[in-house]
Amino acid sequence: MMKIAQVCHRYYPNVGGVERHVQEISKRLAEKFDVEVISADRSRDRPQIEEIDGIKVTRFRSVSPNNAYFIAPQISSYIKKSDFDIVHAHNYHALPALFASFGSKNKKFVFNPHYHGVGSTPFRDLLNKPYKIVGSTIFNRSNKIICDSNYEKNLVEKNFGFKDNIEIIPSGVDLKSIRSVKPFELDEKFMLYLGRLDKYKNIQCAIKAMKYLPEDFHFYIGGKGENFSELKSMIGKLDLDSRVKLLGFVPEEDKYRWMKTCDVFVNLSGVEAFGITVLEALASGAPAIVNAEGGLSEFAEKFGGVRSVQPEKISAKVLAQEIERSIEKTINDDLNGYDWRSIIKKIEGVYKNL
Repeated sequence: MMKIAQVCHRYYPNVGGVERHVQEISKRLAEKFDVEVISADRSRDRPQIEEIDGIKVTRFRSVSPNNAYFIAPQISSYIKKSDFDIVHAHNYHALPALFASFGSKNKKFVFNPHYHGVGSTPFRDLLNKPYKIVGSTIFNRSNKIICDSNYEKNLVEKNFGFKDNIEIIPSGVDLKSIRSVKPFELDEKFMLYLGRLDKYKNIQCAIKAMKYLPEDFHFYIGGKGENFSELKSMIGKLDLDSRVKLLGFVPEEDKYRWMKTCDVFVNLSGVEAFGITVLEALASGAPAIVNAEGGLSEFAEKFGGVRSVQPEKISAKVLAQEIERSIEKTINDDLNGYDWRSIIKKIEGVYKNL
C-alpha cells in the first residue's frame, strides 16, 4: 500500500483554507492509502501523535510569531527517517513545506504552494522578498507542483519561472453534503461572510456598504480573527448593531445551513489563491460577490453566479449597488467538476504517475 505524508503548518481542529484542503484530501485518500498528516501546531492541549478520522496525525512544536511561519526544522529529520513513498507538502507561506522538501531526498515530493503572491500584512509582504531566495528551493525539489487555479499557476510561473512541472487541481466541495442540509427558518434577507476576520479580508468594506442597503437587509459574519474587536467597534459607530451580527465561530454542521439561507455570499479578500467558501456558497444556491483582484476573480470569469468588484477602490454606496445586483442572480452553474470525488481522482493520478 502506498504510504503518503501530508505536510501542513496547521491541521484540524484548526481552521483555514489550507487546513481544510489538507483535511478533505487526507480523509478521502486514507480510504485507499496509508496516510499520515504532519503539522507544526502542537500545543499544550494537543498530543504529539493522535488519530483523527482514522488518520495518524503527528504534530511538532514550532516557533510561530503572530501565528505565522511555523518554524519546525524537526519535520525534516522526521521525514528523512520515514518510509513514505510520497511527501505532499502544502503552503509556500509557512515553513513546514520547506523543511519537508529538505527531508524528502530519495522520496517523491509533491508541492501545493497555495501561493497568492503577497503577504497578508505589509510586514509579511516585506519578508516575502528575502524568503523567495530560500522558498524557491521547494519548487526546485518538487517532482510535481499542484496549483489551485490558473491565477496561482500564472503567479508561480511569473515569480519563480516554473512552467513545465505544474498541474492545476483545485480544492473541492462536498456536493452531496451541501445538497442534503436544510436552510434555517429566518424570515429576513441577509448577506453572509464565513472565514477568518483579518483586515485583508475587507469585511469592513461590506459593513460600510450596509448603510446604503435597505433597512430590513442584514449582514451575518461568521468566524474568528485578529480584526474581531475592530469590526465590532465599526458596527457600533455606524449604528448597525441591529443589522450586522458577529456570529463568532460557526460549527461545521451549521455552515452549509447558513449558506443555504443567505441571499448573497461575500468574500472580498484580495489575498487568495483560491476560495473554497465561494464554491460552497454557489453549491448552496447563493450568488457570490468577490474581489476582482487575486484568485477569487477567476470565479467571476467561470461562473454566472459570481460578481467581482474592487472593494478598496469603489465607494460604499457603489459596493451596495453591486451587492443588490448580485442578489438578483440565478444560480445554474455546474459544479460537478469540483466535487471532492473528482478532485481526489486527479490527485491519485499525480501520485501514481510519479
